[in-house]
Amino acid sequence: MIELSLSLTRGDFSFSVETQLPGSGVIGVFGPSGCGKTTLLRTIAGLEPASGTVRINGDLWQDEKHKRPVHQRPLGYVFQEPSLFPHLTVEQNIKFGVQRIDPGLRKVSWEQAVALLNLENLIDRRPDKLSGGEQQRVAIARALAVSPSVLLMDEPLSALDQGLKNDILPYLETLHRQLEIPILYVSHSLEEISRLSDHLLLMDKGRVLASDATSEVLTSLKLPLAQQEDATTIIECECGPYDEEYHLAQLRFSGGDLQVAMPTAPNSTTQRVQIAARDVSIVLAKASDTSILNCFPAQVLAVAELGAAHSLVRLKAGSDVFLSRITRKSLHQLQLNPGKQVFAQIKSVAVLS
Repeated sequence: MIELSLSLTRGDFSFSVETQLPGSGVIGVFGPSGCGKTTLLRTIAGLEPASGTVRINGDLWQDEKHKRPVHQRPLGYVFQEPSLFPHLTVEQNIKFGVQRIDPGLRKVSWEQAVALLNLENLIDRRPDKLSGGEQQRVAIARALAVSPSVLLMDEPLSALDQGLKNDILPYLETLHRQLEIPILYVSHSLEEISRLSDHLLLMDKGRVLASDATSEVLTSLKLPLAQQEDATTIIECECGPYDEEYHLAQLRFSGGDLQVAMPTAPNSTTQRVQIAARDVSIVLAKASDTSILNCFPAQVLAVAELGAAHSLVRLKAGSDVFLSRITRKSLHQLQLNPGKQVFAQIKSVAVLS
């Protein structure tokens, strides 16, 4: 576990975080600007003094009696800007921090870091000969090469255009799958958080608003993310047969099979998909003559009203939970109450990975 109990006051900003996070996987850190996301990473790293405790998978980094200096905390930090040494090659940049790591403690070799970020053909170049996306990949590889106990990433894609973001996201997914190093990933993009994170830490005004599995935080009717007009949830699926004639992939989840339009067959055995609440409709009986391909039984878990016109329904199909945004009139006409058995129709599914 990552155990944090940290507090500080900076002018009129009060920061107080007490939480336990998983010791592996990607932990998304999300919230409005100024809520303390970057402060959280900086206090974990020791870059900003804070009182309290930091313990990473049993390794005590600080408490009220002892605080390790920054250079003695086994962490990797990736900032918004790559901040590479301009006079060093890619290889020299990545190897820069490796020399201070005892060979017996190295979890990630520099060769492995290079391979994970696909930098083999760039190692002799200097930063000014790299694109912005390539520079950020080098920065990530450099952070990994110090064999960190935790990788802190502070909006690493925010300075890149959408095309470069799309280039780098698959590499971040590779890190997620192949490394056991926990990653705290700060972003203002909910799409990035949904695509990458297993666990979501939601912050507001220097406090933890929620900390749970990403799908739980996204779909909780008591939290602000579910109440937004673009509310979504994520579902992990296994890939089934691919229909070459209609270019439809069959993606299996706990509640049934989704048919999803994809130009080519998936190149992995699993897919993470995103379903928008506005794309989920509810019927009491399964329709036979409809253009909507995805319809499966579900149970109403909870309902909430959103203003004067809309309602939000939290549904469960198999072990997966998702949302449906409908009108208040539909809610009352269908008499949707917790426990009611219904059918959910999904108009559109977005493949995230």
